[in-house]
Amino acid sequence: MTQPSEDDFRAEVEAALTRFAPRRTERESGWGEGEDRVSVVAERSEGEAEELERLRAYRAFLAEEGLAWVDGPADHGGRGLSGRHAEVLREVEAGFQLPDDGYLRFSVSTLCPTLLAHGTEEQQRDLLPRLRTAEVLACQLYSEPGAGSDLAGLSTRAVRDGEGWRLTGQKVWSSGAHFSDIGLCIARTDPDRPKHAGLTTFLVDLRSPGVEVRPIRQLTGGASFDEVFLTDVHVPDSARVGEVDGGWSVVVTSLLNERSAIGREVGVDEALVDRLVDLARHRCADGTLDERTRDRLADVVVGTWAARLTTSRYLEGGGTPGPELALTKLLTTDLLAEISDLAADVLGAAHVADSGEWGTYAWSELTLGLPGLRVGGGTDEILKNAVGERVLHLPKDAR
Repeated sequence: MTQPSEDDFRAEVEAALTRFAPRRTERESGWGEGEDRVSVVAERSEGEAEELERLRAYRAFLAEEGLAWVDGPADHGGRGLSGRHAEVLREVEAGFQLPDDGYLRFSVSTLCPTLLAHGTEEQQRDLLPRLRTAEVLACQLYSEPGAGSDLAGLSTRAVRDGEGWRLTGQKVWSSGAHFSDIGLCIARTDPDRPKHAGLTTFLVDLRSPGVEVRPIRQLTGGASFDEVFLTDVHVPDSARVGEVDGGWSVVVTSLLNERSAIGREVGVDEALVDRLVDLARHRCADGTLDERTRDRLADVVVGTWAARLTTSRYLEGGGTPGPELALTKLLTTDLLAEISDLAADVLGAAHVADSGEWGTYAWSELTLGLPGLRVGGGTDEILKNAVGERVLHLPKDAR
């Protein structure tokens, strides 16, 4: 298939999105207009069902336009274009008023490439197009109360039952489980083997008997994470992803793609940085930034561009990302921490006491949500170990 030039593809996307949604308006000051919410996590306490319907309508529109999976294989509804073309789509999308795609992040950025690498032909044919259009929403069922960073220490069991399996256990911190249709679950199928062996992954229908989902209320007031209880849940063997007792390789693939998505798609974008600059200017009495604040803002702007370009370099050529993608997640959370700290310094007491002024107390949601981002996709401390050992080849940490 002939690859269109970036300029031609950009024009195609611009023309398509113009037919679906209005452009984001350019504002001179950017202050005091519209919703002042500052968050990088999809966690609406109200209006979630309506936002999901808008998202499904948008993804269906993209499918009709041949844009639902720009860099995906043609056999599964993709365009077969390059990763750079997919970046162009994201760049153009940023200029339009579109639904929050955070609800789709695991389905599209993590599960689709994982199924391409480990799924059966039947799973790929059935699920990949529907995941891309949001007809099917998915979540991750990995972490447990006693198995977070040490994920291989999980205790959820899967026992053979005729042509299928019976799963029993508890998962936690599962983003979006309450609105998802399926969950990619890791369970222990052979307790006598070493902990990284004897694990198998399954696609669990979250409407199955024996599945209970309980939302976890967070500091931000939202509830984007859930506990999921599995009690003798029947899963057909056709829903197994990868080989029996070979689930750890599936987990590694999915986590690498998840960290890539966090670095590429979450939070540190031009709109957030522009909001920070607007805030700093608004809070200065004479409109002039002091030298310290100006320098810190410059660090954020430069760091944001550096993180974006670093991620693009790692993803050149396609294929499964390598362990170096852990760096993109670390860059993202460090930048968000710097943004949060700078906003708090500029705001002072208005960061923790709501005076009702537009664009001030709203920053507290980013600050309160940041600890969760440092844990999601692999805790920062564990990822630093992974970078040291698997990228820099330093001596391994004592086990």
